[in-house]
Amino acid sequence: MAIKRIVSNIQALDLRLAQTFYGDFLGMQLVMDQGWIKTYASHGMMSPQISIASQGGNATEVPDFSIEVDNVDELYVRAQQLNMEIIYPLTIEEWGVKRFYLKDPFGKTVNLLQHIEP
Repeated sequence: MAIKRIVSNIQALDLRLAQTFYGDFLGMQLVMDQGWIKTYASHGMMSPQISIASQGGNATEVPDFSIEVDNVDELYVRAQQLNMEIIYPLTIEEWGVKRFYLKDPFGKTVNLLQHIEP
């Protein structure tokens, strides 16, 4: 058996808010719209993955999900300019990532991260 894909589902009453955060802010593409569900995707290569954690690292809360990007510094500045709720500031972690946490419009904690060169 091969796991081909893992999809995160977020319950929301106002699906339009997804476009602002996942489409406009993160640059993901709307790939399916059934009215009651909207799916945003990035067409980069990825492997299905699930992380199980007792904490989020450096004693932070466990985020609802993580999104790896190639422009975490830029997104951090944009998040500040848009007055998004940043709950863990941009930090270089000892395990080789630069990351920050913010809340999406649905109250989910999102870990935005970028791997950095040692």
